[in-house]
Amino acid sequence: MKKYIGDRAFYKMVLMVAVPIMVQNGISNFVSLLDNLMIGGVGTNALSGVAISNQLMFVYYLLIFGASAGAGIFTAQYYGKGDTEGVRNTFRFKIVANTILSALSIAIFALASDTLIGLFLKGEGSPEDAAETLAIGRDYMSIMLAGLIPVGISNAYAGTLRDTGQTRVPMFAAVIAIFVNLIGNALLIYGLLGFPELGAAGAALATVISRFVEMGVLIVYTATHSKKHPFIVGAFRNFRIPPALAMRFALKSLPLMANETLWALGQTTMNQCYSYRSLSAVAALNIESTIWNLLGVSFLAMGEAVGIVIGQILGTGDTERAKDTAAKMRAFTVALGVFFGLLMVAISPVFPLLYKTSDEVRAMASSFIVVYGALMPLYAYTHASYFTIRAGGNTLITFIFDSCFVWVLSVPTAFILSRFTGLSVLYMIIIVQSLEIIKCVIGGGMVLSGIWAKNIVRE
Repeated sequence: MKKYIGDRAFYKMVLMVAVPIMVQNGISNFVSLLDNLMIGGVGTNALSGVAISNQLMFVYYLLIFGASAGAGIFTAQYYGKGDTEGVRNTFRFKIVANTILSALSIAIFALASDTLIGLFLKGEGSPEDAAETLAIGRDYMSIMLAGLIPVGISNAYAGTLRDTGQTRVPMFAAVIAIFVNLIGNALLIYGLLGFPELGAAGAALATVISRFVEMGVLIVYTATHSKKHPFIVGAFRNFRIPPALAMRFALKSLPLMANETLWALGQTTMNQCYSYRSLSAVAALNIESTIWNLLGVSFLAMGEAVGIVIGQILGTGDTERAKDTAAKMRAFTVALGVFFGLLMVAISPVFPLLYKTSDEVRAMASSFIVVYGALMPLYAYTHASYFTIRAGGNTLITFIFDSCFVWVLSVPTAFILSRFTGLSVLYMIIIVQSLEIIKCVIGGGMVLSGIWAKNIVRE
């Protein structure tokens, strides 16, 4: 047991990295909860339309995350090594890659929004509801596209600051943006204080404004604290990265980009399979995912902390210390998953009552919350294992571990159950999500083998 339990200094170090990420994500998800409640007040179709659009945008967010994370592996290790020029090159790579990917995503969503949203509207339900949901989702997405470039740039700044141990500033930037978003929602969804009543479109506009605010805070802070963050000095003098180094970044980023994108597409496809059984499942899953995101911030933030802490230790060349720290952080992450999973199950009967929707949707959402809460410890374990493996630069292995698993097992299972059985959505979700047990076994074996513990910036 001693192998998995740290001393007071260990937990203080871990929490200094993880807590700001938890606070940022927690406040963000709490505001998302308020967003959903406000949009839900407009009606179930508005809630579904926004949920579908956000599910599609989720693919973009993870694509950007993957592009930044590949270079971020190097950022953490360069920082641990004390190589400022290396950190600067990773930052430049993130800026260029994220801007290109954001522009491509805008083009794709602008051209294919109707087709993509329509994939979720084939289940049982009236044609009128489907048509209204499509119109709301299309309008919401068209406005949200204006915020994609700022998201990419903010991600490059925030990711680099976190990878170099500065997790508080991204937290403060996000918190400021969150409150801008919340105030904007109140004014623009319902038309308070003389502002126009825009409904779901108002929520999108408020979000876009908050994206620009977050980007501005990060840019101004980093520029005015160059002594503390020397990587920014001369970062924009040119965007030239040594070709061999750029290739190394790209080779690490591509598997992560593919992984995050395919994983997100897999989750989207599974939700589409659930919606095939019933349109009510779209709204119910949106309610479930809101509380899941709110209570799951603990283990999700710990995953990022694992990547940062272990990456910096590997950068020093001390692989044995990295292995010992990883074991303790993994155990702590699972403990958080158990606690918040039980809390999620406990509030499952009452949380859906906050939404202005049908009894059918509330009952369905309550059941979904119980399932996901019960499985949260498994997700916590696989999440910590994923970031441990990734910290050593094993992005191809993480690709196989994560997205290949989803597309080889989870997606086919969901598709077969939705098209060739009469099972209810609840039992479909129980079967599909329980496959996480297999992933725990695979991830645990990979981590315990120690093959991930590598210094990739030694030269």
